[in-house]
Amino acid sequence: MKQDVFLSVCKATCAAIFLPILLSGCGSGDSQKNTAAATSPPPPEVDVITVTRRSAVLTQDLPGRLQAYRTAQVRARVEGVVEKRKFTEGSNVKEGDSLYQIFSRNYQTAHDASKADVAVARQTLARYKYLLNAKAVSKQDYELAEAKLKQVEAAFSKAREDLDNTRVPAPISGRIGRSQITEGALVGRNEATLLATIEQVHPLYANFTQSGADTLRLQKAIKTGELTRNEQAKVELVLEDGSIYPQSGKFLFSDLAVDPSTNSVSLRAEFPNPKQELLPGMFVRIRFPEANVDNVVRIPQRALLADAQGQFVMIVDPQNKVTVQRVKTGSMASGDFIITEGLKGGEQLIVNGLQKARPGSVVKPIPLNQTANANTPVAIAHAKK
Repeated sequence: MKQDVFLSVCKATCAAIFLPILLSGCGSGDSQKNTAAATSPPPPEVDVITVTRRSAVLTQDLPGRLQAYRTAQVRARVEGVVEKRKFTEGSNVKEGDSLYQIFSRNYQTAHDASKADVAVARQTLARYKYLLNAKAVSKQDYELAEAKLKQVEAAFSKAREDLDNTRVPAPISGRIGRSQITEGALVGRNEATLLATIEQVHPLYANFTQSGADTLRLQKAIKTGELTRNEQAKVELVLEDGSIYPQSGKFLFSDLAVDPSTNSVSLRAEFPNPKQELLPGMFVRIRFPEANVDNVVRIPQRALLADAQGQFVMIVDPQNKVTVQRVKTGSMASGDFIITEGLKGGEQLIVNGLQKARPGSVVKPIPLNQTANANTPVAIAHAKK
């Protein structure tokens, strides 16, 4: 009897001691789970676009150099000592502006003498005409006086031109470069001394070449119906830093023959340059339209990745999981890649936040605003290698 009572007391005591501990342990586990769930980060956000197919304008990027629209060398047309330079190097000048002053006293004297000779010859001819009517002189004497007048008029014209050339007028309007001579220099002796060079830089020419193989390929594709000819005449200028010149140009001409030494065709375009931001001799790339093509897929350049196995993109599946999709690229589309294999259309392609997207992880896709791109025509650029 006493033993049973003792056992009952022990059981009650143990229950009183261990039950709070067990309950405390269970409560602590649930709390840890709730805390972990509350502190776990949400899925990372990534910007995605929906891959679509659309028509495109085939273009080609070709290297070239800019050339001044017109170039004129300023040369001394008369002999003499340069007294003054009247322009600022690197400034704009207008056609007819006086650029230099050459010592002109001798030319002024010759001009005045020739002018007086013309006046005398005209008076003589008028007198001979009166005498001819009165038959006081022969017709031969009158014709000689007439020839003399023409002779002195020609000499006067030359003297006037020489006097004008002592002020060295600008032959064209444009930007003048560095002066090749200084005050006190003797110019024009036995040669037309180069004084400076003027270049008209608005507009500018862009000279470039296209390989004969590319020309033939394009002609075949158009002939077979794979491509359709593009009649757009506007071209774009890609600067050395990769930016696009804000003003479009126009295609001028293409040579009718292939250069046998380079197996290429010479082409030329013209670009406006009102602010004179472009300079002759600059290296550029000319992007011009070639043909149209339908049903192509393009992706932004930043969305394309590469590893040892090749090129790939990251897409988000219907369960918001990131998957790797291997692709093959073809041409360029104004900075975007054209996909020839791997994408069919409708996929959600990650374009921003690739560093947060790992294969198999869950992400939160955010549609990228493509309103601006929706109205922009696609242009496929074939980079010149």
